[in-house]
Amino acid sequence: MMRIDEYARHDGLALAELVKRGEVSPRELATVAADAIGAINPAINAVIELYHDRIDSLDEDQLGKGPFRGVPFLIKDVGGHEKGRKIEFGSRLCAGLIGEVDSNYAKLLRAAGLNIIGRTNTPEYSMASSSENLLYGATQTPWMAGRSAGGSTGGGGAAVSAGLVPLAHGSDIAGSIRIPAAWCGGVGLKPSRGRISAGPSLAESGHGLAMTFAQTMTMRDTAALLDCLAIPQPGDPFVVARPPGTYRQWLERPLEPLRVAWSVKPFLDTPVDPEIAAAVRRTARLLEDMGHHVEQADIPFDQAEAAESMVSVWFFGFDRWLDMLGSKTGRTPGPDTLEPITWETYKLAKSMDPFRFLDGLDWLNASRRALGAFFTRHDVLVTPTCAETAPPLGPYGMNITDMSLMEWMIHSERPVQYCFMYNVAGAPALSLPLAQHSNGLPIGVQLGARPSEDHILIALGAALEEAMPWRDRLPPVHASRVSA
Repeated sequence: MMRIDEYARHDGLALAELVKRGEVSPRELATVAADAIGAINPAINAVIELYHDRIDSLDEDQLGKGPFRGVPFLIKDVGGHEKGRKIEFGSRLCAGLIGEVDSNYAKLLRAAGLNIIGRTNTPEYSMASSSENLLYGATQTPWMAGRSAGGSTGGGGAAVSAGLVPLAHGSDIAGSIRIPAAWCGGVGLKPSRGRISAGPSLAESGHGLAMTFAQTMTMRDTAALLDCLAIPQPGDPFVVARPPGTYRQWLERPLEPLRVAWSVKPFLDTPVDPEIAAAVRRTARLLEDMGHHVEQADIPFDQAEAAESMVSVWFFGFDRWLDMLGSKTGRTPGPDTLEPITWETYKLAKSMDPFRFLDGLDWLNASRRALGAFFTRHDVLVTPTCAETAPPLGPYGMNITDMSLMEWMIHSERPVQYCFMYNVAGAPALSLPLAQHSNGLPIGVQLGARPSEDHILIALGAALEEAMPWRDRLPPVHASRVSA
């Protein structure tokens, strides 16, 4: 039987190779993953449910034949639905809700060979930058007790960083893949708009602002999984241009010199931690040493206006959606079933002028055009992922009663202010754990590119992984430290 500490030292492709060679079975991997979760999860609260039918009684013949055959995977408690499994959105309103249809995402995961063995924690309806809710509690980063794992994919980010699984589901409407990657020390790619199907229930998620992908620890897992998931599905509204070759091939493909911009100038009245700013500058210098043309640049984006737009676009119709979910569980939206910020959002949505939604779409279009013009002059932008390292639990959750909704929106954007512009632009962005703070917490550096140029980030990420490796930096709470 494989030991937990042995299991936790492998990425997804390495585990799949062991399965392929017959050195370990998918059922054995599922069992050791469950044991790792049992040993580590009480300290971080990343995993909220295990699927024992895919662990103790796994039917290996049902696994897909893709490159991750037999590798354990965790799915986020929002989106990525599987028919017949719980999908509760981290909310008391939806406690016990069962998915009615397989998402295209879940089907593609299974075709890749991944074994989905459970669910991870998220803030209520994935609305916060910290994964805290009144249904399952708070998830903390495995790097420091009492500190946030980020949101909204905090459960997935913490689980991967702690070695519970090598990959986990992530989704991102304003940084929700990249924030946990930064605060947990993992790799977080938000792909281009439309790169991965949102069907069959949705044409696009979050009016095109949201993308689904994964939390990982290595660039090769990131590239291989993108190859598996970036497959257009019947009825998708559009198909995004793909690069020549596979994404895995771009891991080793040499790049022509790129025009790289960098910035640590804050969008809001929150300065960037000096050590995070220094990490960005070091990354820019390294890219220059690699032969790229590097310069400092100002970014044409207004984060304060963005917060207003987020409310206008995200939450138009939010009340109708919650009413529909409540009808399925027999509950009514209200202070007893929704957290305070969610309840305020619900009430705002009930009274929202439809023209506010249209004004929000106009703002998104204008901002997307300005960012598009910026990327005619630059191929890649390097910034902090977050302005600070993982903050204490509490201030960025949804159980807040002393702020208005707009005050909370601005407040919650301050530490993560560099993320949302890529959701607006529909462009890919990648957070890499390229440094560690003197406080012991990881630092994420973010790279962004033009829409459809995910492959550029794959290639740059692989080069930086080789030049500034992070795999030997493990958090204090990690499955490799379990000797069983």
